Amino acid sequence: MSVTPENLGDLSRRTLLQRAAAAGLLAAPAMGLLSACAGSEPEKSDTGGAAKSKDNPFGVKDGSAVKVVIFNGGLGDQWAKEDKVVFSAKHPNITVNMSSTQKIKTEEQPKMATQPSDLVMNSGADSMDRATLINEGAIEPLDDLLTAPAWDGEGTVADSLLPGTVSDGTQNGKFYVVNIAFTVWGNWYNAAKFKQEGWQPPTTWDEFFALAPKIKAKGMAPYVHDAVHGYYPRWALMASIWKSAGKQVVVDIDNLKDGAWKADGVLKALEPWEKLVKDKLLLPGKLDHTQSQQAFLDGKAAFIQVGTWLKNEMAATIPPGFEMTLSDYWSNTGDKAAKDVFAASGEGFVVPSKAPNKEAAKEFLRAILSKAGSAKFAELTKSLASTKGSGDNVQDSALSSANSLMKNGGSELISFKFPDFYADLDKESQNLSEELMAGRLTAQQFVDKMQAAADKVAKDSSIKKQTRTA
Repeated sequence: MSVTPENLGDLSRRTLLQRAAAAGLLAAPAMGLLSACAGSEPEKSDTGGAAKSKDNPFGVKDGSAVKVVIFNGGLGDQWAKEDKVVFSAKHPNITVNMSSTQKIKTEEQPKMATQPSDLVMNSGADSMDRATLINEGAIEPLDDLLTAPAWDGEGTVADSLLPGTVSDGTQNGKFYVVNIAFTVWGNWYNAAKFKQEGWQPPTTWDEFFALAPKIKAKGMAPYVHDAVHGYYPRWALMASIWKSAGKQVVVDIDNLKDGAWKADGVLKALEPWEKLVKDKLLLPGKLDHTQSQQAFLDGKAAFIQVGTWLKNEMAATIPPGFEMTLSDYWSNTGDKAAKDVFAASGEGFVVPSKAPNKEAAKEFLRAILSKAGSAKFAELTKSLASTKGSGDNVQDSALSSANSLMKNGGSELISFKFPDFYADLDKESQNLSEELMAGRLTAQQFVDKMQAAADKVAKDSSIKKQTRTA
């Protein structure tokens, strides 16, 4: 999640896990609780307020307490404890009550209409559906955080963030979600093994298919992936579609434009994935995310596609001498945006509208996004934070390869929004991605079914439509 330079998108796996879980997250009782918030005025903070200043732009009151809930997934929670140290150095008289969990929706959603925590890291498979939280008025707009002074630098908080972080957290024209991690996705390989065998890492699908027999001859599968969670293969499929068809086609897909899934380049992007499956280049077995990642580390497969959370999540089982290295998703001849990189902010924090100490929650977010806090995040997780420069002083081969990928990338960052916009379409895209990678759908069938699913949402007047402009 989880993370990761969520989009630089996620991220992180975990923010995208929000998108992954969106379709089935809200049980009826919890939905009722959220509905109780709808249309109501956000409660006023009961902390009283203090004088506002550059070091206290929200007027947090000494003697107050702030409850912070951390998602303890692949990134762990030690980085958040370091943020508590940063916060307390400036606000020693404010009590930070921090807890960690993997059950965000289960534990936090029932509180949303009564007395929620002040700051919640809404990430992981058990995360709350972002669109519903926003549409029900359950979380606070945080535009004032963006215009607040940066914690330990010049300019505003917004000035300190990497490209895409603000737009990733914005919906309906307001900023709601503070993504604190910056994830880069692509194909990972063991550079030491490749050097040993004299293999050149492929940059195109043709090069991969030419290398695959040599990999198989060494007793390795060319590729492994998470075959349990459909959002994993969907990342790769959507990145391929962007590279092949270009940004505008993905924008059209997000905006439910008629026929967008049938646009030139979409089918071409998916056909190599179909071939990978048909040619039996995948490691057999229905492995989940950690099982597939471990198989990669065990040398059972040459490539795996995930984000930059990988090293931190699997730190305990990385073999000695394993040079975890990230390369870009492979392109086809004639791709319109072959050099664009899939990267996004992730690991999103939200402030519940009924939180008793929203001022302190926002102030804690400033601390998380500080230079000191983000540097600790990069050091501890081996992933970039969404604050600029977080990884500048971290010496790590996996992180360095991600940084290099970003520096050599195209002018745009690959992103797709429909999973955040439409829960049912999100779920269907996951299901169909699984089916394609299991060999039960052809690329053409995938395209046809996705177009039908998008058409169904577009024609449903009961579903509030979202528009992406960039």
